[in-house]
Order: sequence, then structure tokens, then C-alpha cells
Amino acid sequence: MIVGQLGFYWEVHLRPRIEGLTDDEYFWEPVPDMWSVRRDGSGNWVMDWAAPPPEPQPMTTIAWRMMHIAATGLANRTSALFGEDPFPDVDMNHPRRYPSSLPGTAAEAVAYLERTYAAWMTGVSGLDDDGMARKLGPKGGPYADDTMAALVVHINREVMHHGGEIGVLRDLYARRTG
Repeated sequence: MIVGQLGFYWEVHLRPRIEGLTDDEYFWEPVPDMWSVRRDGSGNWVMDWAAPPPEPQPMTTIAWRMMHIAATGLANRTSALFGEDPFPDVDMNHPRRYPSSLPGTAAEAVAYLERTYAAWMTGVSGLDDDGMARKLGPKGGPYADDTMAALVVHINREVMHHGGEIGVLRDLYARRTG
């Protein structure tokens, strides 16, 4: 049921809402000082961030929200928890799990989000009841005592939350004036 929840949301809500996303929309900053995806000094595309984040926390672009879902939500956890782990010595949220360069166009970002979503869904769809009840253990970092089911519910919530924000930003972009 919880795997199906994300599948339904993806098919009916999020995937249709990112169809035809343009680079202008992807990087649109309707207010000053938004966090986005930008080139760093090495020419790589990276997400803006700070630890701890400033108060108030900055608004974020569609680019930032999509990469938050794809890179820091789906890809990092999939690499840690399903298949052969390329970074067995670090937990699921370690920065080494993030790509050194993120997509730099809307089309690349949509394709990357599709790939990370598909990989996550393949992994969680293969879990039986025991797999869902299993604790995350060391790969969970501070969430080591949480179950896979708790993580799946968290990921669902994050994808739906940020996916809804992406939809609102697209609606605002389409209706902007000036």
C-alpha cells in the first residue's frame, strides 16, 4: 500500500506536472536570494545549502526542489539500501552519495528524476513484510532504529510535499506578469 501510494502520486500528479518543463521555469527565481542549482568554481552544478540553514530559510527554485527529491532523497538512499553499495562505509545521507554534478537543464533534471524514482521504486517494490519491518541499521545514520517502512513513508511524504511545491511554482510561472 505505501509503495503504491508513491506510484499513484508519480503517475497521476508529479510526472504529468513536470512534462514540458523549460530551463526558464527550472531556474526561475521569483523572489531574491532563492536557493537553486548553480555552477560551482569547478563548473559542476550543485545545490545551494548551508548548515545550519539561515533563518528564515530561503525559498527554493524548481531546480532545487527537484534535486532535493532526486539526489538527496531518492538516489542517496537507493545507493545505500539496495544493490551493491558503492559507499559501504557511510550512511544513506552522507554527501559522498550525491552526484558531483547535478543536471544543468530542465530536460536533464526530468530524466534524472525519472531514473532515481525508478531505481527507488524497484528497490522498495522488492521488499516483503520482513524487509519493510527491518531496521535501517548503520546505513540509517541517526535513523538506525527506524524501519524501512518508516523510511518509505518519509520518502513518500517528501516527494509529495516538494512535488506539490513544484506544481505551485509552475502555476505561478505561467501566470507571472512583467
